[in-house]
Order: sequence, then structure tokens, then C-alpha cells
Amino acid sequence: MKKLLLIICLLASSVAFAFADTVTIQHFVIKENPFAKDEIAVVATDTANNILENVSGVFSFTVNGFQEALKFDKGTAFYRHKLERSSFLYVKHVNDSGTHSILYYVYKGDNKLMPLHISWIVLLAIPILLVLLGYLFKKFIIIAIIIFIIFLYFNHHSGLGIPTFFESIIDGLKGLFK
Repeated sequence: MKKLLLIICLLASSVAFAFADTVTIQHFVIKENPFAKDEIAVVATDTANNILENVSGVFSFTVNGFQEALKFDKGTAFYRHKLERSSFLYVKHVNDSGTHSILYYVYKGDNKLMPLHISWIVLLAIPILLVLLGYLFKKFIIIAIIIFIIFLYFNHHSGLGIPTFFESIIDGLKGLFK
């Protein structure tokens, strides 16, 4: 009888360990890597941008279309690719709760990188605003087309292709309906 009671207690306690909480990344930000020049760090955060130090392990991310396995330690992972010039970085993480993606423009200054978050609303607003201005002011059509071509060239030259442009907008729209 004592052995049966002991086995039941052991099974009950092992069930408690089997349902341990898994760590997922819901939000993240891009920051300059303080330990390496011209590199960035991916930091797992909560909704208030506080670092989640309980995030450790290897997580799969897609950076500008390339699959990367980033090793997190105390909420921070280092992206070990040097940035030669200012460029767009589209960082995406897929887990059980969905897709989490952010578009950044990383400005490369003299000796530092400055990541700027680009909202999908801004990406959508600029072409719509140019079309509306061209429609409202017929004389502005040529200027609007020239500005739009410059906008597309800047985006493409800095690493933001048309598929990434639309993917960022679609992910932002999906986030509205969650």
C-alpha cells in the first residue's frame, strides 16, 4: 500500500513538471549591438518594451528573407552580420501564437547604428497620399509620379523590395484584427 501511494505521488508530481510554461516571443525590438561594431541585437520585450530576461534558447527568425537561428541569452540575441550601409531590415518571427514582424530602417551614422521603426501605416500612407494629391491637383501628377519613383528607388536601393513592402503592410493589417 505504501509503494502504491509513493508511485501515485511521484506520478502526480511528474505531471506538474510536464506542463511547464513554454517561453515565446511576442514582441521584440532591434537595437545596436553594444559589443560589436556595425551589428544589431534582437531584444525580446513585453508590450511596454521591458526586456524579458527569461527568454533563453535558440529561436528562428527571418531577417530580410533569410532564415536565421538566433541564440537568446537573458532576452538578447546578436545578429552576427555586419551592416555596410544604412538599410531596411524586415525581421519576422513565427511561433504558435502567430507571426510577429517589424520593419526597421537602420541608419548608419559615423560610428553607430540607429534603428528606426517604420510603421506599416506610413508605408501605406505615402503612396496613397501621392495618388490623392495627383488626383486632386492635375498639375501635380508629374511631380507625384517623380516623387513616387524616387520613393521606390530609395526603398529598393536600401533593401526594401516590393514583396517585403506588401508583406509588411499585410502583417500590419493582420495585427489590427487580432
